[in-house]
Amino acid sequence: MNSPLIRIGVFYDGNYFLKISDYYYFQHDRKARISLEGLHEFIRHQVAEEEDVDVRLSQIIDSHFFRGRLSATEARDKDRLFHDRLLDDILMNLGITTHYMPLKTRDGRLQEKGIDVWLSLEALELSLHKSFDVVVLIAGDSDYVPLIKKLNTIGTRVMLLNWDFKYVDFKGENRVTRASQQLLEQVTYPTQMHDIIDQGLSSGDEVIEGMFVNTPEPAAFPSAKPVRPTGPTAAGPVGTVGISTIKNLKNGFGFVVMPPNNLFFSYADMAEGDFNDLHEGDWVEFTVGRNHRDEDCARQVRKVAPPEMDGDEYGEAEHESASSPERL
Repeated sequence: MNSPLIRIGVFYDGNYFLKISDYYYFQHDRKARISLEGLHEFIRHQVAEEEDVDVRLSQIIDSHFFRGRLSATEARDKDRLFHDRLLDDILMNLGITTHYMPLKTRDGRLQEKGIDVWLSLEALELSLHKSFDVVVLIAGDSDYVPLIKKLNTIGTRVMLLNWDFKYVDFKGENRVTRASQQLLEQVTYPTQMHDIIDQGLSSGDEVIEGMFVNTPEPAAFPSAKPVRPTGPTAAGPVGTVGISTIKNLKNGFGFVVMPPNNLFFSYADMAEGDFNDLHEGDWVEFTVGRNHRDEDCARQVRKVAPPEMDGDEYGEAEHESASSPERL
């Protein structure tokens, strides 16, 4: 086809992409999720620069998102239904085709199997059918090396968006994300996103700034009605509304002080506001719930003003907070 247009196909390893987005939301100084719309705009500019064409001639004509997913029952039990549906809405509104496979339980752990094969087959078939000039791959696994070699044989250039970072998660475990060196050696345009983003944010690059969501995440629960307690209230049966302080915050998770066991909550349990705006010691209102391990936890968490307490009550509350064991 004799056309000046650069036809781009974008393929997401969904689990890899969501890890990247979580990193920027919880670990990176930017404290925001990656915007898929903004990422596509960046891709158009990056391909235009690499292909030496006007950005108007660099167009994404197809995009696909591959991911393992929980069943409806498991997602409900793990309080994931809302966020899975929210992601679906975003992908649907942007015209990104979704491909899901059921997660399998092996050795007591949920595992994603077959996604890399499915993505590779679809990417190769669509590259032949739609004559992509450039395939943009958002992945990091060496399992995609055969796909890249095949794309090279049919003359389709491959751009790999890859990240290199490490951090300590809420369990104190070291987490590392790094693209396979084999992938980097095979692709036409290896793109070191961690460096590009950090440099762009420091220089105020509009395209890089546009890669991040600037609005708070929608709440999974309706806002609770405000209460006017005079101090910490004890957790009661499921559905009881309580108020207390935040004991610990780390990487999207936290604990609310509530003897005898502190109540676990995560960013998904926010009723309103942004999880990243919380600090240890903040007062929050919450509703007592039960998690998938049938343990008490905090739901519908929202930040509230500190209650009015006299000196004796405050001292007693502080003593209870300091002596309460953490339930990790």
